[in-house]
Amino acid sequence: IKNKNGAIAGPRLDNDKLYRYSYSTEVRLNRPTGSTRGNTGFRISSDVDISLVWRNPQIQDEQLLRLQISNVQVESAGKRSRKNNIFHGSSAESILGKVRLEALQRPFMVLWKMGKIRSLYAHKAEPATIKNLKRGVASMLMMQLKSGKMSEADASGKCLVEYKATKDQVIRTKHLDTCKTQEMGFTTHSPVLGISGKSTSETVITLENGIIKSADVEETHILSINNEIKVSSNRQSLTLKKIEVGPTEVAGKDVASVVKSLDDKHMSVGVMVEKVKTKCKGCPNLMDTWKAVRSQLEPESLSKAEGPRSFLALLHSLRKASKSEILTVLRNCSKTVLPQLVDAVTSAQTPSSHSAILEFLDFSKKEGLVLQERFLYACGFASHPTETMLQSLLDLAQGKIGSTEIKESIVIIMGALLRKLCLKGACALPTVLKVKEMLLAGPDSTQMESEVLMYLLALKNALLPEGVPVLAKYAESEVGAFSTIAITALQRYDPQLITPEVKKTLNRIYHQNKHIYEKNVRAAAADVIMSSSPSYMEVKNLLLSIGHLPHEMNKYMLSKVQDILRFEMPACKLVRQVMKDMASHNYDRFSKTGSSSAFSGFMARTADVTCTYNLDILYSGSGVLRRSNMNIYGQSNNAFLHGLQVTIEAQGLESLIAATPDEGEEELESFAGMSALLFDVQLRPVTFFKGYSDLMSKMFSISGDPISVVKGLILLTDHSQVIPLQSGLRTSAEFQGGLAIDISGGMEFSLWYRESKTSVNNRGALVVIGNVTVDTGFVSAGVEVGFETEATLDFITTVQFSEYPFLVCMQMDKTTFPFRYLETVSKQEKLPSGQTFSLKRSRDQLVPGSEFPLHQENSNMCKKVFEQAW
Repeated sequence: IKNKNGAIAGPRLDNDKLYRYSYSTEVRLNRPTGSTRGNTGFRISSDVDISLVWRNPQIQDEQLLRLQISNVQVESAGKRSRKNNIFHGSSAESILGKVRLEALQRPFMVLWKMGKIRSLYAHKAEPATIKNLKRGVASMLMMQLKSGKMSEADASGKCLVEYKATKDQVIRTKHLDTCKTQEMGFTTHSPVLGISGKSTSETVITLENGIIKSADVEETHILSINNEIKVSSNRQSLTLKKIEVGPTEVAGKDVASVVKSLDDKHMSVGVMVEKVKTKCKGCPNLMDTWKAVRSQLEPESLSKAEGPRSFLALLHSLRKASKSEILTVLRNCSKTVLPQLVDAVTSAQTPSSHSAILEFLDFSKKEGLVLQERFLYACGFASHPTETMLQSLLDLAQGKIGSTEIKESIVIIMGALLRKLCLKGACALPTVLKVKEMLLAGPDSTQMESEVLMYLLALKNALLPEGVPVLAKYAESEVGAFSTIAITALQRYDPQLITPEVKKTLNRIYHQNKHIYEKNVRAAAADVIMSSSPSYMEVKNLLLSIGHLPHEMNKYMLSKVQDILRFEMPACKLVRQVMKDMASHNYDRFSKTGSSSAFSGFMARTADVTCTYNLDILYSGSGVLRRSNMNIYGQSNNAFLHGLQVTIEAQGLESLIAATPDEGEEELESFAGMSALLFDVQLRPVTFFKGYSDLMSKMFSISGDPISVVKGLILLTDHSQVIPLQSGLRTSAEFQGGLAIDISGGMEFSLWYRESKTSVNNRGALVVIGNVTVDTGFVSAGVEVGFETEATLDFITTVQFSEYPFLVCMQMDKTTFPFRYLETVSKQEKLPSGQTFSLKRSRDQLVPGSEFPLHQENSNMCKKVFEQAW
C-alpha cells in the first residue's frame, strides 16, 4: 500500500464493508516441564465484526473503526474429561452474567492511524474486566507495513516493539522487559533470593490485498526461583471469516464529534489495561487466620516447616488488615508467640502494619528488649523497605531508649536499610542523606568505645563508597576491636572500591610497619589484600612473611595460600606465578606446622545456584582459640549473597593455663564473644564474657547451653507482580519464602581436662510458596508451587591442649533432614457458580545427613581426639 507520493502508507479498510473475524484468546498456567495435559486455564472465543465508521479527509490513514464482539464462548484451555470440565454445559451468560455479557457485546470504537491504535472509545461505566478484554481485541490490529523499532502502547503497556515486514506478512516482536505498565509490584533486593523472569511476545500478521487475513500472538512469561518455575502463556488468534456489505461511512470534521454523534456515552478510556478490583468471597479475616495458625508459631514449632508456612499465611492476611485489626491481635497474644507475631507484623511492610507495631512497642522501657530486637531485625531483613521505615528508626534513635543494646541495634540496622534503599536507586531521598551523614560522621563523634563499634558495624551494613576512607582510618586503630570490624567491613566491598591507598593501609597493618597488631587483625588484613586484586609484589611479600610470623599465624597463612590454590580463587594464578620464585616457595616456608587452618568447599551446586562455605580458624600459640570464622555464600544469576557469617572471638585467656601470650597481645582483657551476619545484614554481636572476674563467674556457673545470637522468622523471598497480557487479561504472581532460624553459639572451657570446645549451631526451616493466578471476576485459574525443608548445621571445634602440639578437631555436620518438594500444590479453575476443578500433587525426598569435608590434616587430628576420648 502506497500513498499518492509513493511512500508506504498504513493499512486501510474499505468503505461500506463489514469484516467478520473469528477471535480467541486463551491463557494457560503450568510449569514448563509439565505436560500440556496439566495446563490449567481458560479460552474465550467469539466473532468480531469490524467496519470503517469515519476516515479523516486530510489524513487518509487515520480511520475510526467500529468493533463488535458476538457469539461469546468460555471453555477450559486444558483437555478435561466431562467429569472434570467445570465449563461443560455452561453458557457465556451463566459464566459472565447478563450485565457483563451485554457490556462485552456492546460496540466500541478505535482510532486506527497508520496501523496503530491511538484511542479506544467505550462506555466508561463498563466493568474494568470488560474494557480490558476489548483492549485485547483492539491490540490485535497493532501493526506497521515497514520494518523498524519503535515504542508503542497496547493492552499490555508501553513497550519497545520491533517490526519485520515483507509483502504479505508482518512479524511484531515485543521486548517485554522494556514495558511500562500502570501497576508496580515489588521484589526482594537480592537477585540470589529473588525471582528471575523471562518473557517473550510475538505476533505474526498475514495480509491479503492490504487487509489483515490473520493475526496470531504467542506470549509467554516464565518466573523462576531456585529452579522452581511457573509459567503463564497467552495465545490470541484473529482470523478473517468473510467480508460482507457494511454500514455507510459517517461524515464529520474530527473524531471527537463523530464518536459523540454515534453514542454520546462513548469516552476515550486508554489502550493500556486498567486495574481490576476483585473481591475475595469467603476469605478469612485477620483474627480468623491468627486463630488458625498461632499454635504453629509456638517456639518449639519454629524448627519445623509448619512454622514458616503459618508465618506466610499470616503475612498475607496482615497485608490486607487495618491498623486497628493488627493492634487487636498484638494486644491479645500470649507471651510465647508474641515475638513471632512481631516478626510477621514487621515483615508485612504495609503502612498499617508499620504504624501498628510502632504504637505497640515502647522503646523507652527496658522490659521489651526481645520484642524490640525482633522488630529491628525484621526491619533489617525487609524485602522492600521504604523511606518511612528508615525515618521511623531515625526518630527512635534520636528519642528516649531504655536499653543501650537496642540503641546499638537501631543504628546498625539503619545501615542495612540505607544499603537496600540505595540499591533501589533511592540514595538521594532526604532521610537517606540524613542517615548517611550521621553514619559517616558517627565514629569520630564519640569517645565511647561501644558507640564507635556501633557506627563501624552500621557502616559495615551500609557499604557506602564514601565509607571506605572512614573504615581505612579505623583499620589502623590500636584498638583491636575497631581494626577487626573496619577490616572485615572493607572485605565486603567491591574490590574496585579498595583503592591503592586502602591497600597500602592494609599492607602496613599486616607487615606492622607502624604498630604491633593482634594476630586476628593481621589475618583479616591479609584476607582483604588477597581478595582485592592484589599485585605481584603484595602476594610475594605475604608469602615471604610466612616463617617470620607468630607460630600459629604461620600455619594460618600457609593454609590460606593452599586454600586459594585448591579452590581456584581469583588470586590463584598470581599466587602460582609468585611461587615459581624459590625464595617465596620452599620447603622451609611451606612445612610450617600448627593447628590453625583455612578451608573452602561446596555445599551445593546446581545449574542455577552455587552454595559455598569456608571455615577459618586461628589459635594463639598456647592452643586457645583466637578467632573462628564460618561463612556461607550463595551465587545465582551473576549475583552474590553473603548468606551467613558466624565469628567467635576470644582473647586474654592465656593466664588460665599459665601460658605466654603472643606478641602484641600481652595486655588484652579476657573476652569471648560471637558476631553474626545473616543474608547480608550484620547483627549486633553478643558477649559470652568480658573481664577476668566475669570469666571466672561464668566458668563456675556455665551450663554448657549455647547462647542465642539470632532467632526468629524472616521473610526471605518476597515478590509481587501483575503481568498485563496483550489479551487484556491480568496475571498476578506472588512468591514468598519464609525462614524460621535459630543460630546459637557457645564456648566451653575445662581446666581439669585441659580442653576447650566451641560450637555454632544453626537450625532452620524454609518454606517457599509461589502462585500465579488469572482472575477476571467471572472465571479464575491458578497454579501454586512450593517446596519446604528443615535442616540442622553444626560447626564444632574441639581443642585438647594438655600437650604440644595440641590436638584440634573441626566438625561441620549436616543432620538428615526432609526436603519436601511440592511439585504442584494446586492447579485450580473456578466459576462464579462455585464450581471448581483442582489437582494436587506432592513429592517427598529425604536428604541424608553428612559431614562436610575439611582438609585431610583435620581428619587425622579428629581420629586422635576421639581415640583419646574413647
